[in-house]
Amino acid sequence: MRAVLTPILAALAVCVLSLGAAAQGMGALARLIPEESRVSAEEGGVSLRLSLSQPVPFRVFTLADPARVVVDFREVAFGDWPGAMTLPEGIADLAAGPARQAGWSRLVLELTTPMLPQTAAMTTDPDSGRAEVILHLARADAADFAARAGEPPEAAAPAPVRGEAAPGVADGQITVVIDPGHGGVDPGAVRGDHTEADLVLTFARELRDALRRTGRVEVVLTRDADVFVPLPTRVTIARAAGADLFLSIHADALAEGRAQGATIYTLSETASDAAAEALAEQHDRADLLQGVDLHGADDVVAGVLMDLARLETAPRAAGFAETLVEVFAASDVRMHSQPWGEAGFTVLRAADIPSALLEIGFMSDSRDLANILDPAWRAAMQEALVASVLEWADADAARMARARQ
Repeated sequence: MRAVLTPILAALAVCVLSLGAAAQGMGALARLIPEESRVSAEEGGVSLRLSLSQPVPFRVFTLADPARVVVDFREVAFGDWPGAMTLPEGIADLAAGPARQAGWSRLVLELTTPMLPQTAAMTTDPDSGRAEVILHLARADAADFAARAGEPPEAAAPAPVRGEAAPGVADGQITVVIDPGHGGVDPGAVRGDHTEADLVLTFARELRDALRRTGRVEVVLTRDADVFVPLPTRVTIARAAGADLFLSIHADALAEGRAQGATIYTLSETASDAAAEALAEQHDRADLLQGVDLHGADDVVAGVLMDLARLETAPRAAGFAETLVEVFAASDVRMHSQPWGEAGFTVLRAADIPSALLEIGFMSDSRDLANILDPAWRAAMQEALVASVLEWADADAARMARARQ
């Protein structure tokens, strides 16, 4: 279910995309640029930098016996680069080939000593459209490596890339990108032994599986491991996956008594209340951990074009928020006294994708934290979320059909 723009907005949207990604050719196979790619030793581990002709969705995980780090990409042509590389200490072998899932490629680093991903990020050059994938591996305890090893569930089908015809669109098929907040060096809120990064990743994986079981939704996660992903990269992943909806998942902590219950946020330059403003500042500050200044993220294209493109996506995001609040209320999901807020979250700034940020609860509230830790409660909220997504998708398709007329 792709957005159908009015003729003027459609032309402007093309300008927005072409200015930010003129050379990406998003429907084509991505190519590795060997002269700009390398794997090298660094203090305490290994660094992998891959230069690609365009951004693509990717995921990172580890496997044991033998110890390996695996990076899956939405089809990348690696050529003979892996076999031509001089490998640093810690890497026994580097190989590339097709992944089990059709339409995906796999890069495998066989390790001589246990190492775990500490950073997995993608940056995009707005002028050339090229992307760089950065993976930092740090030496780890063998028991910790073994405990974390395991292949994530395979996708039911590869996510469509923007510019391709999305399969099943006529039958109401959509692509949702779920963004588990924080990760890696940024744990988010911490309460006792629990970190926000871990809790929202568990929730996002469960929600992904619940959405896929409907047969109508393909899901891409912006991260599927405890790794750091910069905020602009999360948006890049969503755009490369051809997302119809971008949903960022959080479970933050604010001063006691200020926040409890589920809350949905959509983008606005003016925060709807002090709590929303504090959350937006808290989220964006997280990227400074990696020295990324996000203040000018939207300067890639002319601001006026971005605003015009948002004339199309903002009402769609608002429609999702409104639907979610209604479904949650009918499902007796605990909600904040002001369940729908607005703030300037950087992660919601994609002009061409309806985007929302969902606080499933607040770790600073003991009742919310107990709920988030309860599998039965999570399943009930996920059921309500699935219903919200499907109801919104149907209403959004009808609205876009009317726009075409």
